[in-house]
Amino acid sequence: MVVLNRIYTKTGDQGTTALASGARRPKHDLRVESYGTVDETNACIGMARLHTKDAGDLDEMLARIQNDLFDLGADLATPDTGEPLPYEPLRVIDSQVERLEREIDQLNADLDPLRSFVLPGGTPAAAALHLSRTVCRRAERLVVALSQKEGEPVSPVAIRYLNRLSDFLFVASRWINAKGTGDVLWVPGKTR
Repeated sequence: MVVLNRIYTKTGDQGTTALASGARRPKHDLRVESYGTVDETNACIGMARLHTKDAGDLDEMLARIQNDLFDLGADLATPDTGEPLPYEPLRVIDSQVERLEREIDQLNADLDPLRSFVLPGGTPAAAALHLSRTVCRRAERLVVALSQKEGEPVSPVAIRYLNRLSDFLFVASRWINAKGTGDVLWVPGKTR
């Protein structure tokens, strides 16, 4: 259980932060940037949820995803270095990815196939979900870059989760846009 008695610790005043293992890293470190961008994705989803309260299953899905993103942040903040830890580190697992896939399929079943690219917009909820998707894609790029650095282990499940999440957010944005009928479609060359 997490207990936060004091919010400021002053331990980061010199530009470093602690990983879950206690190891200190610069605040601009790629691992810190990765889980920080996962946190930013979570905040964007929180903003989107201001507009999905009456969307039933979708809002419940987004609530589960927000919890998953804290799991993912914990996973990324605890690199598997092979060193023993005094606790079992939290890891994102395959069933979380599989649930996202089922939920994508559930939402997508209500949508007509796309015949054009979709511009971010439509309803406020859809626009917020598109923003969440683009931040999620940035998180994915950072996590993939981290995984390719020597000595920076990243779970392949974490990468799959982010990839599936951005797909989910795209489908969810279409679904909340009147099941796709409210999508704003790209018209190539329209503004030339």
